[in-house]
Amino acid sequence: MKFIDLSVTIESHTPCDPPSMPTEIEYIDHVQGAEHMKPFFPGATNEDLPKGVGWALEYVKLTTHSGTHLDAPWHFHPTMDQGQPARTIDQIPISWCFSDGVVLDFSEKPDGYRIMAGDVSQALDKIGYSLKPLDIVFIRSGAAKYWGTSEYLVRGCGMSREATLFLLEQGVKIVGTDAWSWDRPLSYIAQEFANTKDASLIWEGHFAGIEKEYYHLEKLTNLDQLPAFGFKAICFPIKIKAASAGWSRPVAIVED
Repeated sequence: MKFIDLSVTIESHTPCDPPSMPTEIEYIDHVQGAEHMKPFFPGATNEDLPKGVGWALEYVKLTTHSGTHLDAPWHFHPTMDQGQPARTIDQIPISWCFSDGVVLDFSEKPDGYRIMAGDVSQALDKIGYSLKPLDIVFIRSGAAKYWGTSEYLVRGCGMSREATLFLLEQGVKIVGTDAWSWDRPLSYIAQEFANTKDASLIWEGHFAGIEKEYYHLEKLTNLDQLPAFGFKAICFPIKIKAASAGWSRPVAIVED
């Protein structure tokens, strides 16, 4: 069997996030680590450490939405399931995070394309698959090849409220995308809202969680290495108290 890593690497000052969501990593090397380490052992000197060096460590400043992460319903709204308190990431039923995986490929759609329920239905027909409860559905948006550049923020297609609810009505609880957002790039939504004043366009894929509970992964990678179905998907999030998201290292297990 093959294990395929579906996560991007968390990096310092990545251009893939907006300035309001910076990621900063301060690296403490082994020489600096010796100075950091000696106070834990009163009287120790560099001569007491192997070749005079100590431990390495890092200080990291980031958001819970940095790197590949799993969004919880609390990120979308204070309520879910039409009025129930929205769950935070530490409350996710972890059994949902290990299930059969499905990949729907919309990577040939133009940037900013709004995926509708009909598009999802056609994509399922194309691969000859019928969704079942707790399938984990991954969306290839076309944005993945721009990871590492500022263009990533404005590339790829995104899921509409209608398309999201279509998946949830099949019993799907966890979905994911290789784009920055489950929705279309925000700049496209902003432009359409400016032109139409149609508030229903704003963050519509996320806001579908107000009606039905679901969780979604963002900033996935390597979805092009997966079959359309017939593999296992794992996406356990880091357990952060009362948080709107948790970092995740999703993995696909593909049988040879």
